[in-house]
Order: sequence, then C-alpha cells, then structure tokens
Amino acid sequence: MTAFILPESLKPRDGRFGCGPSKVRPEAVARLSVEANSLLGTSHRQPRVKNEVGRLAEGIRTLFQLPDDYELLFTVGGATAFWDAAAYGLIEQRARHYVFGEFSGKFASVTTAAPWLDTPDVVTVAAGSVPAISTAEQCDVQAITHNETSTGAMLAPTRIDDALVVVDATSGAGGLPVNISDADVYYFSLQKGFASEGGLTVAILSPRAVERINSIAASGRYIPDFFNLSVALENSRKNQTYNTLSISTVFLAAEQVHWQLDTFGSLDGVVAEQRRKSSVLYDWAERTAYTTPFVTPASGRSLVVGTIDLDAAVSADDVNATLRANGILDTDPYRKLGRNQLRVGMFPAVDAADVEAYTACVDAIVAALN
Repeated sequence: MTAFILPESLKPRDGRFGCGPSKVRPEAVARLSVEANSLLGTSHRQPRVKNEVGRLAEGIRTLFQLPDDYELLFTVGGATAFWDAAAYGLIEQRARHYVFGEFSGKFASVTTAAPWLDTPDVVTVAAGSVPAISTAEQCDVQAITHNETSTGAMLAPTRIDDALVVVDATSGAGGLPVNISDADVYYFSLQKGFASEGGLTVAILSPRAVERINSIAASGRYIPDFFNLSVALENSRKNQTYNTLSISTVFLAAEQVHWQLDTFGSLDGVVAEQRRKSSVLYDWAERTAYTTPFVTPASGRSLVVGTIDLDAAVSADDVNATLRANGILDTDPYRKLGRNQLRVGMFPAVDAADVEAYTACVDAIVAALN
C-alpha cells in the first residue's frame, strides 16, 4: 500500500502533523536564516541573545496576560528534567498526581522514587478518560497535566485547596484555554505549541511559587545546580539561563508567539481557532463509519492533540505508512498505548485547511485498502 499515490490536489499544503516536535512554520525558519550570522554561534551572555530571550518573554507575558507579580523562569532541558527539578525544589513533602496517560504517570514515578519525599497520592483513571481534581489532604503540591500528549485528553487547571498548583502544560500551552491565576507553576516546552525545537522549559511562576522555590533552596536540602530552580530564576531575571541554551529554539519560539498574537490577537483568539480546527477532525471521526474519537467525554478531547480509533478492519499501521510515503507525517499512535489509532497534532502552527485535507487523504487511503 505504500506505493499508493495520493493526488496532489488532495494533499495538505504542509504534511507535518506530529505531536512533538511539531510543525515549525517555514516563515520562521526563513527569518532565522536572515538573522543567523549575527545570532547563531554567539555568546548567550551577550545582549544580542539576551534580547531574544527578552522578546520571547515579552510575547509569553502578553499571550497569557500575566499579572505584574508573576515571573518567568527559563531552564535547559525538557519536561523530564523539570520533573526532577520540581521534586527537588517545588515539593516540600508530598504531591498529589492525576494520572491519565504516559506523561502524567512519569512525573508521579519521579516523586515516588525521590527518597526525600513522602510517597505521593496518585489518582489514576483509564487512558482516554479525564480525572476529576479533588482536595488532597497532607499534600503541598497538586500536580496537574493540562494536556496528556499520549492520549489526547485535556484537563483544565483548577485551584481547589491550599496546595501549590503545578501544571505540566508541555503540549497544551499556547493552544488550550487557561486562567493563569489558577496555576502557581505553569511549565511547558517549546517544540509543540510554540513551533520550535526542544531543549528548553519555560515556567510561569506565581509569587507563591517563587516563595516556595526560595524557601526550599534555603532549607539545606541538597539540590544539584542543574536542577536548582532558585539558580534558574536568578538567571532568568537577566534574560539568560544557567547552562548554555539553544539560541535557535528561543528565536523560533519568539517568532511563533508573536505570530500568534499578530494573527489571533490573544490567547482567547488562538483557542477559538483551535476549537474550530479540532472540530474538523472530531466531526469527521464521528460521522465516518470506521472512526471513533478515543477520548470520552467529548469535553475532554484535546484541542491540540486528536486521537482517533480505527475499526479493527482498518490497519492504522498501513494507513500511517501510506501517509508517510506521500509526505504526510507522524500521525502514529503513542507507542505504549498500543491502540489501532491515529494521533494528529493540531497545534497553532497547523492550518485548519490542512487538517481537513488530512481527513480526506485518510478516506482515500482506506478506500484503496478496501
């Protein structure tokens, strides 16, 4: 079937639908090539690069309408590194976790293994469903995943008790609705919603979070410098990072966030477009005989990562292999989920028209398979 050739008129203009790294806008790459000689290969401690960090910070502050007393923290490494940093520097004694997929479960595994922390309180629901946030006695952190990248389920951050609300927004930030005052730490990578490369985590911090970071850092707990959020925050206030960062990552993310503001005006505008775009995929899945949206309830279906189950008679492996042979990439299901499924990245850089073209291509391939 990989020899099956889709008509060019049917294909999306851009065939990248991965869930991370996600599509990078060609216009941003072109801008980087113009600026490269004065930017790449230069010191990250000097004004040229620090100004780019500042440009990214300004865009994020504007997009999320941050209160004046909220701060931004930049630290090298993705969510995996930040989970360790959180175990060292955000959790005093015990965390509550909501596990509804692979990545929400990984953070719970980190805090379970940390010998200086108490065993976490873990609420687990089946993949494809969404947990309910509830009060957590004797827990000083509520760890919430805004978007479970493995399953395509989203969970709105909610403040329900006095615990610090720590939100993993790795794949949700910039495309899902959020009232930032409902979070104390809202952290995310840049290779998904912000159409950039990996290797950098951005965290939005409330005053409570800053106080917690500084308190733990001063408590005498051993914290390696790489994971020390107090050190990271001190550097972030100077528009720099403790360790050398990827300059191209910062530049591409700054281009993306300002493009989102210029195109949609606000996060509300971005979210409205995401609702329209994701409805293209989910409406197709609901009206097509061989497809079913994976996540229930419908209100929990992600606006940025869509998961669609295929009928057992239709092989997702065959469909995805044929798509890839035609230049339509990375809609394989999450490997550990083990489902006959399509997983479609619909981040802000992805055009709604391309999502519609994607569904037409799948229909054509399935018709040819049969």
